[in-house]
Amino acid sequence: MATRPGPLTEWPWQRLGNFKYVVMAPVVVHGARRVAGGGWGDIDLAFALILPSLLLRMVHNQIWISAARYQTARSKHRIVDRGIEFDQVDRERGWDDQIILNGLFFYVGYLLIPSAPHLPAWRADGVVAMALLHAGPVEFLYYWFHRALHHHFLYSRYHSHHHSSIVTEPITSVIHPFAEHMVYYILFAIPMLTTVYMGTASVLGFVLYIAYIDFMNNMGHCNFELVPKWVFQVFPPLKYLMYTPSFHSLHHTQFRTNYSLFMPFYDYIYNTMDKSSDQLYQSSLKGIEETPDLVHLTHMTDLQSAYHLRIGFASIASNPSNSSMWWYMWTLWPLAWLSMVFAWVYGSSAFVVERIKLKKLTMQTWAIPRYNFQYGLNWERESINDLIEKAILDADARGVKVLSLGLLNQAKQLNGGGELFRQKYPKLRVRLVDGSGLATAVVLKSIPHDAKQVFLHAGPSKVACATAFALCEKGVKVIMNPKKEYDMLKSQIADSRASYLKHSSNHMPQIWLVDNIDDKEQKKAPQGTIFIPISQFPIKKIRKDCTYLSTPAMKIPETMQNIHACENWLPRKVMSAWRIAGILHALEGWTMHECGDAMMDAEKAWSAAISHGFVPLIKLESFRSMDSVTGRCMQL
Repeated sequence: MATRPGPLTEWPWQRLGNFKYVVMAPVVVHGARRVAGGGWGDIDLAFALILPSLLLRMVHNQIWISAARYQTARSKHRIVDRGIEFDQVDRERGWDDQIILNGLFFYVGYLLIPSAPHLPAWRADGVVAMALLHAGPVEFLYYWFHRALHHHFLYSRYHSHHHSSIVTEPITSVIHPFAEHMVYYILFAIPMLTTVYMGTASVLGFVLYIAYIDFMNNMGHCNFELVPKWVFQVFPPLKYLMYTPSFHSLHHTQFRTNYSLFMPFYDYIYNTMDKSSDQLYQSSLKGIEETPDLVHLTHMTDLQSAYHLRIGFASIASNPSNSSMWWYMWTLWPLAWLSMVFAWVYGSSAFVVERIKLKKLTMQTWAIPRYNFQYGLNWERESINDLIEKAILDADARGVKVLSLGLLNQAKQLNGGGELFRQKYPKLRVRLVDGSGLATAVVLKSIPHDAKQVFLHAGPSKVACATAFALCEKGVKVIMNPKKEYDMLKSQIADSRASYLKHSSNHMPQIWLVDNIDDKEQKKAPQGTIFIPISQFPIKKIRKDCTYLSTPAMKIPETMQNIHACENWLPRKVMSAWRIAGILHALEGWTMHECGDAMMDAEKAWSAAISHGFVPLIKLESFRSMDSVTGRCMQL
């Protein structure tokens, strides 16, 4: 919101939330009635393109959003090197409001303008007229209106909402209060209504004009320089007719310069051109090649996880993947399926999905273009390992210090927890980290300190074994089932502590450490059981009388920058222990590989995490305070 919101700040359908598209119902009903009465032949081109043109605008904007997020994560042509936070994502999630408004205006215009149903598909003279009218009256009036918006009275009540985003994204361009948008649409209506009056209007002319506005808006706010120098060398006057992303970026950092809409000549005429415009353009175009200190290598999980990537849908990525948006995500299932097939066929290397900073540490997240189910296919293992190996060698060649293996990229049955690559390339400079030491520490800290016994329902993973050993050393009884896992652990525990490891299928404590458990096994747990996951994947919650803790994770320091997406199912500003472990390796300068059988000391990893500002999600004070703990845990 603006600092002092003025009249007509809120959009009329703001209270409808995700159901705001119901305001387009009159268009749909109108179309249905005409088809029912006269068939599809009764639908003229002007009416037929109202809804498709809105869909086209949404797709166009989403392409810009994804491209800009991808480029600003990996590109050296980034303009403003600062982070985006969750409050900006929340503020800008209504970028489609102006598309709805545009649809309503088109529909009202169609009803009120007698010639609208008879508009031709194309008229070149009308397009030329609209171009001239835009360059003249629209750009001129916008320039002076924009300068007026920077007067304290209007700025504090309206335009400050837009300027809350110093680091812009493409859709920042359309984040304005309702009243401000109304003025913009009046300005943009000048070329269209004038050509209607002149009799030179055309349907595609209108669609292309709106597409031009969207393109220039998105380009000007994308925060990476993409306009090549040669276009201005070939046609020098173009510098007065087309701005660049760096040109408009200065308006968001300096505020009192570069007011023009898309054509900078009015800034030249009225001497409001920022003196550093050319210099910033040159430096942004040249860029500085950056090598991250750390790479976290992850992958997609289920089909809908493609939306949840930072380069996917911003509003979905900013919430945990198991949020209430599931119904919306399932409506896009065909798109998710197609993206999976595309990634499977054409995904030949890991791709950058985000870039974050902590102190002087620069980190990137790379994603392997594969999904959970593919990691379970025996005939896919070799190709997945090839993708992981390629990412490791790429990071090593670029001088990356640490590469942490996330999710199934560190699966023992896939590559021995990363040991395959360490043995194949003994001279690797990049350190491979599976994060098992810190994950074990987080699990141990999640268990009430006065607990006397726990039930371990897990396979022979590093975290499960290390947790069992640590609990037995503390004198906590660890009960296991089935017998196979019990026998394996029993043989590795010192004789002095072996008595604390028990096999039983009947005695069930109220603390369960689990990595993968089905519904049938969960139902065997006693009432009030605390389920503590020890794997990277959450367990299905089927018991309302039990408490389910998060997968091993910690809250990130407030100083970590550019965090505006959730890590899979984890809450905002929470990061998995496995990923944090890689960050600690880079911050502390640890030189050991933590993969295969090698494992960082859990207490050492925990102390390092706390010292660098990572915070436990929850502290279970006592087994006796189970009721209060349950209430807090259920919020995670």
